[in-house]
Amino acid sequence: MSLAGVSCLVTGAGGFLGQRIVRLLLEEEEPLAEIRLLDKAFSNEALGRFGKFQGKTEVKILEGDIRDVTFLHHACQGVSLVIHTASIIDTMGLIEKQLLWEVNVTGTKLLLEACVRCNVQHFIYTSTLEVAGPNCKGDPIFNGDEDTAYDGESKSPYAQSKRLAEDSVLKADGQVLKDGGTLMTCALRPTYIFGEGCPFLQGHLDKCLLNKNIYLRFSRKEALVNPVYVGNIAWAHVQAAKALRVPQKAKHIRGQFYYISDDTPHVSYADLNYELTKDLGFGIEPRLPMPLTMLYYFSLLLEIVSFLLRPFVRYIPSTNRHLVTLLNTPFTFSYRKAQKDFGYMPRYTWEEAKQCTAQWIASIVPQRRLYLKSKAA
Repeated sequence: MSLAGVSCLVTGAGGFLGQRIVRLLLEEEEPLAEIRLLDKAFSNEALGRFGKFQGKTEVKILEGDIRDVTFLHHACQGVSLVIHTASIIDTMGLIEKQLLWEVNVTGTKLLLEACVRCNVQHFIYTSTLEVAGPNCKGDPIFNGDEDTAYDGESKSPYAQSKRLAEDSVLKADGQVLKDGGTLMTCALRPTYIFGEGCPFLQGHLDKCLLNKNIYLRFSRKEALVNPVYVGNIAWAHVQAAKALRVPQKAKHIRGQFYYISDDTPHVSYADLNYELTKDLGFGIEPRLPMPLTMLYYFSLLLEIVSFLLRPFVRYIPSTNRHLVTLLNTPFTFSYRKAQKDFGYMPRYTWEEAKQCTAQWIASIVPQRRLYLKSKAA
């Protein structure tokens, strides 16, 4: 399986996952013809990273809005593969629902329409585990797969927006292109993604540094999840892209979604932070700040306060019921189907992932300390 000579568009290419996908594409032994990197803006740091890996593959930077029809049409011209990672991630309710919908749902539909007009044959969508749940009751799933029956779904606006976007991607499979060809689509549902550059890890680190190097306990120890290393979910996108070009494999993948995890030990969200940094001398609180049921109703109280204040001021609670449920529900999934259908196997071991992530965290600790000190001054 190869991507030799392919012209590929990666949306969200300046983001945490997008950058890693681009890096793997540029490292391919048989070079792609062209990679177009699309995002609203690129940091100088990201542009520098892309420059390091440039070889025989032409790289084009496209800065623009996923909601701009003309821009999307220009971006898709002459492309045969689209990897769509661009989205707004919002578990706290920080983003207005309208903007969340415009980017995650409408933006995806507009991109699909551009693909049909521009004869793009292959489309891979980065979905999320939150499309599946957990539901508001916090019902657990242990080692689930694509056929696991589950009652209810997450009611968070972010999860709903990703679910609608994923639906539109999978329904678009089989659409007739302008030149008479056929659009083939699939979606990947990663578990929680960690690794170098992870904004969530950095956010938790900041709170830890403010708490005398002790990580806050925001999830029960027994609320096991199976996070995935950023290098492995990026690799899954590359493997899926290659498989879509092989007719025998494509017929199994088309119109399907896949859970993507790796061999990271099953651990709670809070304990993952500790596992990655305990060798650096960091600790973690032994228990939740209050019993789980009390924490849930405390979050409900904050949501009620937010609702009552809405006519006067926009108050974002520090937590909410969805977040409490998400962080405290055992929710693990297998990558067996991805392995069977398109040959996905983790490229990096847990030991490699842990080492690389820990080194990155260690490297940013001094600057985060300085930043937090200057912010407090």
